[in-house]
Amino acid sequence: MSAALALASGLLSFAVALAWAPWLIGTLRRLRVGKQIRLEGPSSHAAKAGTPTMGGWLFVATTAVLALLLVGGAPGVRFAVAAMLAFALLGALDDLANVRSRSGLGFRVRAKVAVHTAVGLILAAALALAGGAPALRLPGGAAFDLGWWFVPLGGLALFATTAAVNETDGLDGLAGGCAVLALVALAALTLGSGQPALATLCALGAGATLAFLWHNVHPATVFMGDTGALGLGALLAAVALASGWLVLLPVVGVVFVAETASVLLQVAYFKLTRGRRLFLMSPLHHHCELSGWPEVRVVQRFWIVAAAGGLAGVALGQL
Repeated sequence: MSAALALASGLLSFAVALAWAPWLIGTLRRLRVGKQIRLEGPSSHAAKAGTPTMGGWLFVATTAVLALLLVGGAPGVRFAVAAMLAFALLGALDDLANVRSRSGLGFRVRAKVAVHTAVGLILAAALALAGGAPALRLPGGAAFDLGWWFVPLGGLALFATTAAVNETDGLDGLAGGCAVLALVALAALTLGSGQPALATLCALGAGATLAFLWHNVHPATVFMGDTGALGLGALLAAVALASGWLVLLPVVGVVFVAETASVLLQVAYFKLTRGRRLFLMSPLHHHCELSGWPEVRVVQRFWIVAAAGGLAGVALGQL
């Protein structure tokens, strides 16, 4: 019954988001909320300038409303929805700054790091104070009580995951498709551990994001923006925290990990070698593009890797 409810919820979310997507995209166009393309990005992306951004509100709002209506009584669900909305709002502010900027950059990196870290810590502390900090689940059935270490770990998870999804959001359909696969994997994990409300939340998020992908696959007619990327990252991290499956988040989100690692390695290698680059460009999807892969092929193959990561995570959770 729980699995059937989750599946039905996902279909409902997909239908609702698909129904109001044209209105949202049209509104963003009328408001001229167009994406500015970063000057240092691949030259092939210049044609995407002006595409409506902040489309992430499609799945953020749909998921939040339906989750509160259907399973809002569960503390873990309320925490995850609050985290998603908080980071989506932060992303929306950055999107608006990006629209006004000719360089395609929003707020300064240091300011964003400080604010996102603080918000992550506040959310994790709120969950702990409410008595909702779960034990850390490990493959094989073991569990580890983190105590107050849950707060810094939770804050780090929220900050890192939102940043990772944001780094991945550079090609049409890439971040959204990988997030759908990660949410499906988390839905399976939470169903297996007897947490149907969180599984339903994951299904709602996956369904609404699938509806967004209808308009975001190449050639995209709308971008999720930081609004969607940060919102999705927060949802993934919050579900992993609330369910106790945090240790498997890097597995089901393997593409996000790889993308972030490529950026960190590029920066470290550049500094150590005084100007040499490890990749043609980071994140990793840009390296693949500049290596000659068409954009659609990069996205499809990254989706395949994301699906494999999801299967691996679910398999580990069944041990």
